[in-house]
Amino acid sequence: MRSAFGAALALATAVALSFLLLPILAIFVQIPLGRLLDGMTSPAAVDALVVTAKTILVANALILLFGTPTAYLIANHSFRGRSLLVTAVELPLVLPPAVAGIGLLAAFSSIGLLGGAIGFLGLEIAFTQVAVVMAVTFVASPFYLRAAISAFEAVDASLTGAARTLGAGPARTFFRIALPLAAGGLGAGWALAFARGIGEFGATIMFAGSLQGVTQTLSLAVYEQFDVDFDIALAIGAELVVVSAAVLLAVKLVPSWTRSISASTTLFAPFGSR
Repeated sequence: MRSAFGAALALATAVALSFLLLPILAIFVQIPLGRLLDGMTSPAAVDALVVTAKTILVANALILLFGTPTAYLIANHSFRGRSLLVTAVELPLVLPPAVAGIGLLAAFSSIGLLGGAIGFLGLEIAFTQVAVVMAVTFVASPFYLRAAISAFEAVDASLTGAARTLGAGPARTFFRIALPLAAGGLGAGWALAFARGIGEFGATIMFAGSLQGVTQTLSLAVYEQFDVDFDIALAIGAELVVVSAAVLLAVKLVPSWTRSISASTTLFAPFGSR
């Protein structure tokens, strides 16, 4: 019985792994190495890589800047409507990409909810790189926020309480205690948001379009090259596979990187200045 069960587990695992890995391997096998390198250095691929790098870095900087204090507030305060707020924060996780895109258009396009104010200021958002940044931020930020909230909730309240007792103000407690101890979770959340942002497609193409060298990211370039040059589409897809794998590996390594940071933080240094 035990051997039969073990064989069934092995068979199920083999089927699952084959199904998950075969499409990824096919991307690299279906294109000759020479064509792969040519595709990765083609104008479409290079332009898409530049747009992706610029927009993803700005988007993730915004996610860190605004997401970290938001997560800290939610994690450390109980108030009426907290569950609704957390639900609203997580909602983009389950929204269809088309809904995210049409929502961004309805809010920020020239005919959208804020269109009058945006036009009055002489700004244009839709179908620009700003729109790419906003689309990536919208769909990727919940990944960071969920991880950050959990990380801050896991910080021992007795440590922050002791710091406050010793004279530390809220800001000093945050930067000297909570932030270092939550660094592992924050890093993992940021990496997941980064990976989600790289793969963003639906909201971006609806809100920003797919203009080569302007708003066309790597994911959009795969779609655009599908009918033009399948080898280039495969080459860009291979780039995305490599980057995504590197990000996932970073997620696995983040706890070990940050453990030393947290351990080296002097939790009970003098807190005389606030």
